[in-house]
Amino acid sequence: MNNNNISFILHKPQLSENIGACARAIKNFNFKKMVLINPKPIFPNDKILATSVGAKDIIKQSKNYDNLEKAISKIDIVIATSARFRNKNVKHINLDDLKKIDFKKKIGFLFGSEASGLSNDEISYANYTLQIPTNPNFKSLNLSHSMIIIAQQVASLMKIKNVQFKKSKKIKSASKKEIQSMLNLCIKNLDEINFFRPKEKRPKMLENLRNIFYKMDLSDKETRILSGVFASLGKKR
Repeated sequence: MNNNNISFILHKPQLSENIGACARAIKNFNFKKMVLINPKPIFPNDKILATSVGAKDIIKQSKNYDNLEKAISKIDIVIATSARFRNKNVKHINLDDLKKIDFKKKIGFLFGSEASGLSNDEISYANYTLQIPTNPNFKSLNLSHSMIIIAQQVASLMKIKNVQFKKSKKIKSASKKEIQSMLNLCIKNLDEINFFRPKEKRPKMLENLRNIFYKMDLSDKETRILSGVFASLGKKR
């Protein structure tokens, strides 16, 4: 297990203090990768660096993206954190279930903004949703607090002996980038036949499509086959 396989992704963080505190939380447990998507404050800034204290190196090497799709393109498994149950066809897990995750793969823990968390559309990019058990009458957790709880849990799991997975070494799981490319080809062909009707339902239909493909443990070969199918269907028209 490699700590470098773990990324902590902040989607539209709003407060400089929280960004700095998150960097500290990551470094507390010897993780190094923090990813930001459209942070509200200028990044980096003096307040972020001051709050990060001894974790300025985490801030300086953090990557900043303008959208979620780019941020997760090289991640194998995305685990979205959410304080509420989503009535979506996405696997819901708790902290104990993290021991079933293959940490040999590239894992990204996705955190929403302080004010609104993650939308269903953003959740649709995830393989799993993770809920931290809290007081049911007061579920709100500070962003950095949520991160430190998960970082500690993952760090403790990574000290356990590697679990032997029976999956053949010849089978390579598709990357998020490969799945996105396949899905974009599918959407392009569907757009050409005016599939998304009425137009106002298009965002929800795209969300459901992503839910279907991202939760499947597709191999790179299976992804190439599906891409070929979608390309062939486009040519037939």
